[in-house]
Amino acid sequence: MPWRWRWGTAVATGAALVPLVLTTGCGSVEGRRSAALDAALDFERAMRARDGAAVCEVLAPAVREEVEQSARTRCEEGVLEEDVPSVEAAEEEVDVSGRQARVVFPGDTLFLSQFSGGWKVVAAGCVPRPQRPYQCLLKSG
Repeated sequence: MPWRWRWGTAVATGAALVPLVLTTGCGSVEGRRSAALDAALDFERAMRARDGAAVCEVLAPAVREEVEQSARTRCEEGVLEEDVPSVEAAEEEVDVSGRQARVVFPGDTLFLSQFSGGWKVVAAGCVPRPQRPYQCLLKSG
């Protein structure tokens, strides 16, 4: 039976959705899911509080560098100039695949990667586009 990958779900052609359990040596799926969600919530809380230092703390290194280059100032100041929506964390959807995660909030979608120092945001302010990749306001080059 052919399988196609979708965020967090294996889909059997002609069958119902079946949860996909991944074990990659990076902890349980639920543990990685929880840690990715915690990082996404930290990002959203910091954005709402306008705490640039806390926002930059949870950004991936390449994203921090991009913010600094684009704004021509420190990440802590530049990230607050970005037009990334600040949302109340509610009814989230979290998909984890290996060391990558997608967290969907009403009004914002974040993509995260697992680094040696924990989960970091690699893209934020993302909106889906039919048949095309997400368009994100905050991301690396």
